[in-house]
Amino acid sequence: MSNLNSKKKPFYKKRFVLYSERGFLYSIEMNQITEKEHKQTSVGFISLGCPKNMVDSEKMLALIAEAGFIIDYDTESADVVVINTCGFIQPAVDEAMETISHALGKKKKGKIKKVVVAGCLSERMREKLLERFPHIDAVVCLGARDEIANVITNVLSGKAEKLYKSPADWESRIQLDSDRLLITSAHWAYLRISEGCDRNCSFCTIPSIKGKFRSKPLDAVIAEAKQLADSGIVEISVIAQDCTTWGRDLDEKEGLIKIVKELEKIEKLKWIRLMYLNPFGVSEQLIEAIAQSKKVVHYIDMPIQHINTDILKVMHRPDTKEKITALIEKIRKAIPDVVLRTTVIVGFPGETEQQFNELLDFIKQMRFDAMGCFAFWPEEGTKAAQLPSPISQKIKEQRVDKLMLAQQQIVFEKNKALKGRIIECLIDEVAADGPATGRYYGQAPHIDSLCFIKKCTEPAGSFVKAKITGFKDYDLLTEKI
Repeated sequence: MSNLNSKKKPFYKKRFVLYSERGFLYSIEMNQITEKEHKQTSVGFISLGCPKNMVDSEKMLALIAEAGFIIDYDTESADVVVINTCGFIQPAVDEAMETISHALGKKKKGKIKKVVVAGCLSERMREKLLERFPHIDAVVCLGARDEIANVITNVLSGKAEKLYKSPADWESRIQLDSDRLLITSAHWAYLRISEGCDRNCSFCTIPSIKGKFRSKPLDAVIAEAKQLADSGIVEISVIAQDCTTWGRDLDEKEGLIKIVKELEKIEKLKWIRLMYLNPFGVSEQLIEAIAQSKKVVHYIDMPIQHINTDILKVMHRPDTKEKITALIEKIRKAIPDVVLRTTVIVGFPGETEQQFNELLDFIKQMRFDAMGCFAFWPEEGTKAAQLPSPISQKIKEQRVDKLMLAQQQIVFEKNKALKGRIIECLIDEVAADGPATGRYYGQAPHIDSLCFIKKCTEPAGSFVKAKITGFKDYDLLTEKI
């Protein structure tokens, strides 16, 4: 599937596969490339990291294809391999380092000619990345994303430049994400509305990697959404470091509500999903807007990070246990069928057994529909990395296990209670020899569980009514009605 917006007749057709942030494989049919001079150079692309990184990957893929390069599924033997990295936390850094090492090993054996590394790790490490891996052919920082086709041309011609830094004024502008080659399914996509972050969370590397917070102009956001809808997208997941802060730098109050109202006018869009809503940005007006919207699904992804007020204070989060508790109650009262997802961090420096148990009890009490749990990593350059009383890795892992087991029991109980309920599912894939797979509004793509739908032959992108007949682990078993 291609979303290159070219009026010229396509001339090349090839299947290629990309790695996602969760290790899945996306196999997409690319059947439209512009009729520029055909170059025989093949480019393999590996995309690591979060949905925001995926948007960058999609933009780079479009630029590479439009330049006439052949995008090849085989990243083991392509002429050029581009690795779009994540550098947010140590496990992501380790994954990126391993991927780079593997590609360079293939280069040494002569199976790959050139290796280009882009993304967050490039921005975070820059020269250090070249010092560690001197055989990388080019390191492309975030602000140089749109130069990717020129970078590939340069490395193939043997030009000496190896580091493509972000421009000096990068933090004062925002890159646009239109004309992407989507690597999601053909019917849903991400819509990024801002970049960077001005928050000062003590554990987070994002401000140092992504730069200052800046909103994408409203007209650009809506133009991109319309472009996606015109290409067949029926579900959009709105993403940013924190969606609730959109427009703050543009003198907009309740800016996310303004975006929602404009997105609702796009007839072809059926589902609008709001991701990454930090608690301190979720206002009564936003809750009301979600409750009243006919297109914004009743799904809220709200990372609380912890619940102990003292830990939150050291994290430099403006929340308290009382505020978060009251907010959750307010959301559930206004939106009774809301599906609430959260993210927490355990093993923060100084976290006592009592403070952890407070978090554990809160998770059991609040009964979130979904939860992500991360062990704290002392990231270089963050304030939290310098804090005393670090927690051992063994204890951190034990605490993660306890929380996830508690959450698993909650989810299984909720799934059991759903039996017999009629839901609307968006079909993601239809199998010839088994049930179709899809999602109801409470399941975000690539993050949450799935619905398996018997007796469904409707194509991907269709909406069908289904009855929940049971569940298998986190996934729901349903039958089309």
